Amino acid sequence: MKKQIPLRQRIRKAILLGTFISFPITMNYLSPYVIIDGSMQGILNGSLVMFAIMFLSSLFLGRLWCGWVCPAGGLQEMIEPINNRAVKGKRIDWIKWVIWIPWITIIVTMLVRAGGYHTVNLALDTQNGISVAGAPDRPIIFAYIIYYFVIALFALLPILIGRRAGCHTVCWMAPFMIIGRWIRNRFNWPSLRLLGNASACTNCLKCTTNCPMSLDVNSMVQTNQMENYECILCGTCIDNCSQKAIRYSISKGK
Repeated sequence: MKKQIPLRQRIRKAILLGTFISFPITMNYLSPYVIIDGSMQGILNGSLVMFAIMFLSSLFLGRLWCGWVCPAGGLQEMIEPINNRAVKGKRIDWIKWVIWIPWITIIVTMLVRAGGYHTVNLALDTQNGISVAGAPDRPIIFAYIIYYFVIALFALLPILIGRRAGCHTVCWMAPFMIIGRWIRNRFNWPSLRLLGNASACTNCLKCTTNCPMSLDVNSMVQTNQMENYECILCGTCIDNCSQKAIRYSISKGK
């Protein structure tokens, strides 16, 4: 008899499905280009606000966004049945930083040249707030080209490499939350995290086998080192542990 997916994971996957379906509306609020366009014009835009929210939330919630809300994450988890291979993250996690650092440099440079932000347009590069409707000054075909390029990128990477490969390699959103998580750990204030209980663990390895980010969760439990910057707090390890050796906690810790 096939094991039923735990209720929490059904809710999480339903939320991810919903955010993926709504991606044609929200795409430009998560766009790496729109924030550059806004910086060039000195316009405080929706993309900037969203990335700021991700960073601020990570100070208390870690990368919960990635595990529960991200539309690209939802797409990749839907693709898991095609290629469920674990990804050797440590070999490729650096790639997103090679993308992110020059990108941030461009944003800051353009903003300085524009003399800072002097106007606000949260719906920049959208049509009435809808991303794939295009912007008033450019044909709608460009919006669709960008949309399908992003979809293809985050679909092909997990198909070719393995589970959530896009999160490990090209995601421009993850570094904001990794930095926020590092700051949280530096100052060690209470926040959402995982706690492990090695004495309750039976080494069944279900936590590691089912981790969407291909983390060695079993070793994390055994060594009492549950903090990992690639952990997206999806709770899959919690819900696959029959011994309740892993749980959520709002507490201090590093």
